[in-house]
Amino acid sequence: MTTATATGRTSTSPGTIVPSEPVKRRRMKSSYPTWFFIPAGVFYVVLFLIPTIASFYFSLTRWTLFDVEFIGFDNFVRFFQEPQLVQGFVNTFIYAFLTSGLKVVLGLLLGVFLSSQIIGRGFLRATVFFPVLVSTIGVGILFQVLMDPFGGPINEVLATVGIPGPGWLTDPSLALVSVALVDVWKGVGLATLIYIAGMVAIPHEYFEAAKVDGAGAWNNFRHITLPLLRPATVTVVLLSLIGGLRSFDLIWTMTGGGPGFTSDVLASVVYKQYQAGFFGLSTAGNVVLFVVVAAIIFPLSWWLNRKGDEQ
Repeated sequence: MTTATATGRTSTSPGTIVPSEPVKRRRMKSSYPTWFFIPAGVFYVVLFLIPTIASFYFSLTRWTLFDVEFIGFDNFVRFFQEPQLVQGFVNTFIYAFLTSGLKVVLGLLLGVFLSSQIIGRGFLRATVFFPVLVSTIGVGILFQVLMDPFGGPINEVLATVGIPGPGWLTDPSLALVSVALVDVWKGVGLATLIYIAGMVAIPHEYFEAAKVDGAGAWNNFRHITLPLLRPATVTVVLLSLIGGLRSFDLIWTMTGGGPGFTSDVLASVVYKQYQAGFFGLSTAGNVVLFVVVAAIIFPLSWWLNRKGDEQ
């Protein structure tokens, strides 16, 4: 006689136990959390996915508000044949790498300095971070006045010590660098804040152990601070590069891409093409900017995070 046991098994005899078929239980999955993704998904599709796909399509056309003509890759060919457009493409990389490199170096040094026991540390931190809160347009207008080669305060101060002030924004060889330095002044506060947060997270036991071993300040910085600040460095590098590659408002406010096209970047070139009525060409420029940012940021992010996991 077959009997059922309390463990869900069947027994054919007092000394023999045969496992029965597993009981299948259906678990009810709640759809409640899924509803939280719907608003974000709608915004993503409407505000990002659809415009991105539309941009790729319109970059292959010659279009106006009332007419669309498909022309294939002619816009991209023309984009890289125009000297001023190529100049803006090159300037984008110069500007992005210059600003991001300076923000990383200065942000690291300021972060280490403002994490030490110094007088007025809180005030200095607020002072360094304050430019981040100021409007970019306001900063551009301010420095446009300060860097005026004719009567600007910076050149007047240099004149008092016998140094002839250059044309910061009118000299073709200085205009892009001048704007980049202003960008660094405005954005280094955020990099400093990120590094300060990284410094605070480092356990003091490491420095105490290094002090017992007789390590100096340089060895502490090289072997403890730098390696443990790697996540902060990765964050600063990526944010600075993205901002530098997409920069527009500060450059347009201070120089308008001039003199000539010497301080143009991709974003300002695209804007100028829109102003001139070359909508298809400017859309192709937008696609080029999107591809450039994605082609640099995604591999760099993967490589930096991978290197961090290996250490």
